[in-house]
Amino acid sequence: MPYDKPLPKINSDNRPFWEGCRKQELRFQKCKDCDHVRWPPSDLCPLCHSTEINWSVSKGIGKVFTFAIYHTAYHPGFASDLPYTVAVVALDEGPHLLTSIVECPPNEVKCDMLVKVVWEEINEKITLPKFMPLI
Repeated sequence: MPYDKPLPKINSDNRPFWEGCRKQELRFQKCKDCDHVRWPPSDLCPLCHSTEINWSVSKGIGKVFTFAIYHTAYHPGFASDLPYTVAVVALDEGPHLLTSIVECPPNEVKCDMLVKVVWEEINEKITLPKFMPLI
């Protein structure tokens, strides 16, 4: 069955992130000068303005920072998922990632709930990071 939801647009800035996801690794830019871990990727560290970066692998553990439960499908591809939870997860390494909460009823999602990354393989190019409660 074809995947009918929007997919990320891969470009030169985010390619290392999506390549990591294919390997089930959450990768984020880390400043070589001040160690700030950032998302989304950029050419310049927002803290020290360095252009020197590495890509580091996250443990994939964090907390729900904020969330919304969708009861209306604003894209037809999500109609069969209703209701579903979209959240901003604050990862232990620092970045905040907009994602889906899965394997948890929407009414049980709470701010500060511990979560871990799980993977949804969409096709040969895209694997999506999603999060589930850390039990």
